Amino acid sequence: MGSVLAGVLQLLALIGALALAYIPLGNYMAKVYSSDKHWRVEKWTYRAIGANPEAEMTWTAYLRGVLAFSAVGVLFLYLLQRIQGILPGSLGFDSVNPAQSFNTAVSFVTNTNWQSYYGEQTMGHVVQTAGLAVQNFVSAAVGIAVAVALVRGFARSRTGELGNFWADLVRGTIRILVPGAAIAAIVLVACGVIQNFSGIHEVGQFMGGSQQWNGGAVASQEAIKEFGTNGGGYFNANSAHPFENPTPFTNLFEIFLLLVIPFSLTRTFGVMVGSVKQGYAILATMATIWVGFVGLMMWTEFAHHGPALQLAGGAMEGKEVRFGVGSSSIFAVSTTLTSTGAVDSFHSSFTGLGGGITILGMQLGEIAPGGTGSGLYGMLIMAVIAVFIAGLMVGRTPEYLGKKIGTREIKLAACYILITPALVLVLAAISMALPTPPHSMLNSGAHGFSEVLYAFTSAANNNGSAFAGLNANTDWYNTMLGVAMLLGRFLPMVFVLALAGSLAEQRPVPETAGTLRTNKPLFVGLLVGAILIITGLTYFPALALGPLAEGLAS
Repeated sequence: MGSVLAGVLQLLALIGALALAYIPLGNYMAKVYSSDKHWRVEKWTYRAIGANPEAEMTWTAYLRGVLAFSAVGVLFLYLLQRIQGILPGSLGFDSVNPAQSFNTAVSFVTNTNWQSYYGEQTMGHVVQTAGLAVQNFVSAAVGIAVAVALVRGFARSRTGELGNFWADLVRGTIRILVPGAAIAAIVLVACGVIQNFSGIHEVGQFMGGSQQWNGGAVASQEAIKEFGTNGGGYFNANSAHPFENPTPFTNLFEIFLLLVIPFSLTRTFGVMVGSVKQGYAILATMATIWVGFVGLMMWTEFAHHGPALQLAGGAMEGKEVRFGVGSSSIFAVSTTLTSTGAVDSFHSSFTGLGGGITILGMQLGEIAPGGTGSGLYGMLIMAVIAVFIAGLMVGRTPEYLGKKIGTREIKLAACYILITPALVLVLAAISMALPTPPHSMLNSGAHGFSEVLYAFTSAANNNGSAFAGLNANTDWYNTMLGVAMLLGRFLPMVFVLALAGSLAEQRPVPETAGTLRTNKPLFVGLLVGAILIITGLTYFPALALGPLAEGLAS
């Protein structure tokens, strides 16, 4: 079997698995967030944190809950790293320095999981399990909660209430993420991923020296890392490490895990607003972009010129031979079009245009299908923009799901789509202009600039993957990337929840002959076009200086 055919067959198998999970998982999540009953363990949790799950919240109260919970998470994870040296199970590792502790705490709380450290040489068992793994669950639950609040804004009318943040957080964690990750961890253990608490040990002699490896609760963390679109690897090689991802099957299974919740949330959206066709329209938009990007990535990596690449069956540099070009291309596109950030190959080694595709995937806003929750609310914001554009074309007040898109709504949507590009472009420009930060670049020229652009794109969009050529473990990058992660996560949430509150207060508008049908292929095409045009106009100059220049020169 040829490598191209193998890649296509894996893509088809993945689409089939996602299709099978779509309706049952989407319906289940809609039931979770619509139920008025609480499990016993949930009641215990509410008592422990002093929350009243029955109390409805306005958007400002909901936002205060998000920010307060996240602030406590940052502080706890920061302190846990700072005292690691005196904790049991630290494997002899010292406490993490302040700048890196700040960066890592912010990274995992914001669902970014950017890592400026070697996991197997920096973090002990307690920090990995009690700190990082816990945030993998709750940061994903926060994202879903915010998305559900926006969906309620479309579904409700004449009220300012969006549900209860604490109930949404606890239910998302206990009813969705914990059982899903538990099942996934069992599958991964059965397929060879390690799960233990062993210490550091030598495994043999290599090149005249010994190789030291440490074990860990890898399967359980790998499961939620993908299922919650987190991405932080237990080991520095991330999902290219055989302890995390040993076989082609586990590789495809991990891609399935990182895509299944974001795609299925479109079904949840359709059920909760009372029109599954609206969910299918959002799904079609996400799927069109995802499949298109996968096709482009496979083409750039398989068809690149050069005798060495042709003999290898594609651009194999930086890719695991047990996965090949096709599977690596699917993983790279899926991880950068979501907020996962896990890697099974090194994006810096992709062809110039291939590396550009990974950057562009994040710059779209990671909405195809995006992260757990963040992908859905990002796509719904773009749908509001697309409806507004259509309204300008025909001279009508735009409407979406029975809600008018007025001045307030479009201002909030515009602020949402502007904040992330501003963070990326301003911070990348400052890093290139100052004398010291460019010293962190492994390469010069267009590829070196791509390393910096990728880092801030990844941080501000809460992705977490790296171009693997930038030394980000400096005070400048630890601090500035941390700031980008914080602002890139929570400022957009402010606008999302404010928009949700504004929509929930409106009276529903009846459909007329002039209402744009947002569940039709025409709207899907308009939405795809709006996403690509807005992103292109925003980022084209920066992309032209980096990956496009490198790709056209090769």
